[in-house]
Amino acid sequence: MKKYLILIVLIVIAYGCTKEGRLDDVVDDNAPAPALISNVKVEAKPGGAILTYKVPDDPNFYYAKAVYEIRPGVYREAKATLYNDTLALVGYGDTLTHEVKLYSIGKNRKQSEPLTVSVKPLKPPVYSAFETVGMAATFGGVQVSFENAARADLAIEVLTDSTGLNTWSNLYTFYTAAPQGQFSVRGLPSVEKKFGVVVRDRWSNKSDTLQMTLTPLFEELIPKNTWKAVHLPNDTWQGASSGLVFEHVFDGSLEVYAGTFGSPNNSVLPQWFTIDLGKKVIISRIREHQAYGSHMYNGSAVKKFELWGSNNPDADGGWNNWERLGTFDSFKPSGLPLGQTNDEDKNYAWFLGEEFAFTELKPAYRYIRWKSLQTYASAGQIVITELDIYGQIQP
Repeated sequence: MKKYLILIVLIVIAYGCTKEGRLDDVVDDNAPAPALISNVKVEAKPGGAILTYKVPDDPNFYYAKAVYEIRPGVYREAKATLYNDTLALVGYGDTLTHEVKLYSIGKNRKQSEPLTVSVKPLKPPVYSAFETVGMAATFGGVQVSFENAARADLAIEVLTDSTGLNTWSNLYTFYTAAPQGQFSVRGLPSVEKKFGVVVRDRWSNKSDTLQMTLTPLFEELIPKNTWKAVHLPNDTWQGASSGLVFEHVFDGSLEVYAGTFGSPNNSVLPQWFTIDLGKKVIISRIREHQAYGSHMYNGSAVKKFELWGSNNPDADGGWNNWERLGTFDSFKPSGLPLGQTNDEDKNYAWFLGEEFAFTELKPAYRYIRWKSLQTYASAGQIVITELDIYGQIQP
């Protein structure tokens, strides 16, 4: 019983302390608007500014607020509580001098008179990034490169003049916050056309339009009717079972089991297999279809690989007559942890196939060698449902 009495006393004391601690939070509706913030310092940033200040010693002060106009008629607000002394202004689309009105807001919601300061933002990231944009013709479309030193959230729009009269229509929008990168827009005919690139940010600031007249290089999906499996020494072409044979890699089927290749469970990495395309091909890009189900972005799905080309494979299975065409990493659109996928992942990895493009033209090769370097979770086995190759067939 004594223990229970002590516990009750402690609860009462704690409750009393809590109530006493909250006395300062009582709102006085009759109190005047709080004093202004002071000693404001401005640090210009790309497309914005950082304001630091001294919080007033006023019991009614609740938070500071900045009201500013990023372009005619478009206003934004920034707020910071009494526990902070910094306001971040963002969204400017120029480097002009702008007025910013600063207010102190009371716990009773009364607002002080404004304190006006001036800010002069540095060049916004949308324009800095635009200055680095490059565009060139590639297989089946155009390739765009960019730098984004500020790592700003940007949208890069690829446009085409659909009528030849400067009637621009959107072909594709690439969203990024990466410091640099490149992407391609494909599926276009090999016809001369005017293309454009525009960069915009989340506040609808927009760059000029980079315009170029380009002719996409012709490419086609390479027919698989001439492809053959090649069994070179040291290749891993054996299947984990009679239903997971190597030929499934190019049988045109996306069936989970009946159209999938799985190497032996006790195989090791790195491992490779060889395909005879039956003709010389300048490869522009490849697509690898992962197996639908438990091996998608998990288990034996390939995470990193190399692609090699040759016209005279070493009979002993060596690498002397091979050229490495590229090293590629698997990409998971959702970014979800290992073992978790969403519909976007499934559509990209299985139905469409992960795309791996070459950034420069390579010689034409008849034989290709896929060298798996890393899987998502297996010790050595790899699982692939289908490979597609795009490019130009050579005589």
